[in-house]
Formats: sequence, C-alpha cells, structure tokens
Amino acid sequence: MPITRLNHAVLYVRDLNRSVAFYRDVLGFRRLDMTPDGFSGAAFLQAAGSDNDHDLGLFEVGENAGSSQAGRQTVGLYHLAWEVDTLAELATIQSKLLAAGALVGTSDHSSTKSLYGKDPDGIEFEVVWLVPADQLTDEILEGRKTIRPLDLVAEEERYGVLTPGGTASRIS
Repeated sequence: MPITRLNHAVLYVRDLNRSVAFYRDVLGFRRLDMTPDGFSGAAFLQAAGSDNDHDLGLFEVGENAGSSQAGRQTVGLYHLAWEVDTLAELATIQSKLLAAGALVGTSDHSSTKSLYGKDPDGIEFEVVWLVPADQLTDEILEGRKTIRPLDLVAEEERYGVLTPGGTASRIS
C-alpha cells in the first residue's frame, strides 16, 4: 500500500513551554493529553482542522542545545509545510506571524501561495494554500517552475477569501 500523507513530525526544541505557546498562539495547534506518565519533556499537538492522532511532537533538549546546521553545514530537514483551507486563513496566520516577529518570507509558486516562518528555535515552516484543483490551468501548472513574491490581496481578489483550496493529490 502506498503512503498517503504525513501524519506527524517531531521536533527537538530548547524550551518546551515556549514552543507549545508559539504553536498554540500563532498557528492554532492544541496540546493533547497523551504524554506518557512521568515524562515531562515532551508535548504532542494537533492542528485545529486536523484529523490526525497528532500533528506535532515536541521534545525538549534544553537551552544549551545548539541551533540546527541543516542546509548550512549539515544535511537535514529544511522545513515542514501545513495547509490551510482558505486565503482568509492564510491572511490570519500572516498577521499572527508578523505580530510574533516570525514571518521570514512569502512566495507565490503559482499553484500554491506560501508563507514562511520560524519558530522560537529557528526551525522553519511553511503555511500554504493550494489553488483549487478545478481552477488549475496549464499556465498555472507551468508556473510552478517559478517563484514570485506573494501578493495576498491580489490572490484574494482572484480566488476569493473563502474559496476552499485544492489538494496536492489532485495536482499532476
């Protein structure tokens, strides 16, 4: 049987409470009561619209832990990407990322509209809205080979703020 989707990711963080607060307050995750008894150095979170058992595990390694060198000096994970259903939700998250000083970039990948942020430990993530599958054209699909700055207001005008996004499984 094939893999169908990513169920969860686990991150090492310096300060568990700080990271839980960030993912809760900025990205809307909720903490689940599933940490093993007697183990205080971990938290499991679920995204607000998710039906996964959990989407994110956080394991505390302490304030003295060095920053990840992945992509600079070592191989490793570049970023995680979470999908939102509407451009209105993307705009809300953009505002929260800006308020938290965590927005590090935006991109228009033609078939996807993306925000990039960093958590308190500098771990990068992406929040993405996908163009609805029934609106994908050859031009949009060809445009995936380019990266442009994201003009969220123009995209909201083009697609509508409440238009449900597509899914990656429908993109050829």
